[in-house]
Amino acid sequence: SPVTGATGYKVYRDGTLAATVGGTSATVTGLAADTAYQFQVAAANTAGESAKSAAVTARTGKATDPGPGPAVPKHALTGYWQNFDNGATVQKLRDVQAQYDIIAVSFADSTATPGQIVFNLDPAVGYASVADFKADIAAKKAAGKSVIISVGGEKGNVTINSDASATAFANSAYALMQEYGFNGVDIDLEHGINSTYLVKALRQLSAKAGPSMVLTMAPQTIDMQSTGTEYFKTALAVKDILTVVNMQYYNSGSMLGCDGKVYSQGSVDFLTALACIQLKGGLDPSQVGLGVPASTRGAGSGYVSPQIVKNALDCLTRGTGCGTFKPDRTWPGLRGAMTWSTNWDATAGNAWSNAVGPHVHALP
Repeated sequence: SPVTGATGYKVYRDGTLAATVGGTSATVTGLAADTAYQFQVAAANTAGESAKSAAVTARTGKATDPGPGPAVPKHALTGYWQNFDNGATVQKLRDVQAQYDIIAVSFADSTATPGQIVFNLDPAVGYASVADFKADIAAKKAAGKSVIISVGGEKGNVTINSDASATAFANSAYALMQEYGFNGVDIDLEHGINSTYLVKALRQLSAKAGPSMVLTMAPQTIDMQSTGTEYFKTALAVKDILTVVNMQYYNSGSMLGCDGKVYSQGSVDFLTALACIQLKGGLDPSQVGLGVPASTRGAGSGYVSPQIVKNALDCLTRGTGCGTFKPDRTWPGLRGAMTWSTNWDATAGNAWSNAVGPHVHALP
């Protein structure tokens, strides 16, 4: 609290005068990263200054602390970026098409410690150094894009089924955010999840990373058939910190729509009737996205043309372009669409992002 009779305050850093201010707040610059400093304050007036306050220790952030990331736009395009070469066009992050608002780096790797993740930059991508990769993340974020680390895939399956593994996940994921500048995580676990402990892990991570953390999920169709599945329970339990669920409408058998009818891959109805389950099951429209392959080679099955994706987006947000399934209402706030992958998109001449990206960004 202000000291009566004081005309200003002197701020000392490690015993040395660092700033003199007239008010009750001060900004001290020129500090090194990841360094502890001691601060003391003395009240001053024309007669002199008071004894210094008790010392307060503060540590500056690491040089790569991500800080708040850019805000995700109202309608967003998500793309997975491949940290490996599987025959698709090899990209550096700087090459990722400008239409993508959220770039999910695929994938983190698991370790022998349950719940713990690490990231290993694949030499096949062609970076001269890890520093170059980090610089590309920073540049994408400066351009307003979110760059997040995806957890899952074949090699990165992580088991979070205890308090210890939940904490290990949160600590290691936050460490990757600090080291690389990722501003969130994507949950792409395909071997079953435990909602109780995954929710604990995500809550702990959110508490560390702050409110700007981007949290996405990419469940399979079977995972989102009802609110009783572990994935759907997880999504609802973290609804206050969840950015978007981009369900994978591919490599799937036939599924039930929200009208109880059976729909199969390849149609606009498959996209709209299954999204309807999430929209009516408690997720906010801004938390629902349509995940599809970028090319016929991007998935074993389920590729649909960009026109079908655009029709499904219009059906859900505007009530136009529907197939036989016509929802009884519209959800103009629908978040957008996702694709696997930015690399397969590039292989196909960017046909997917060139068509779907502008359409997503022009949604109501």
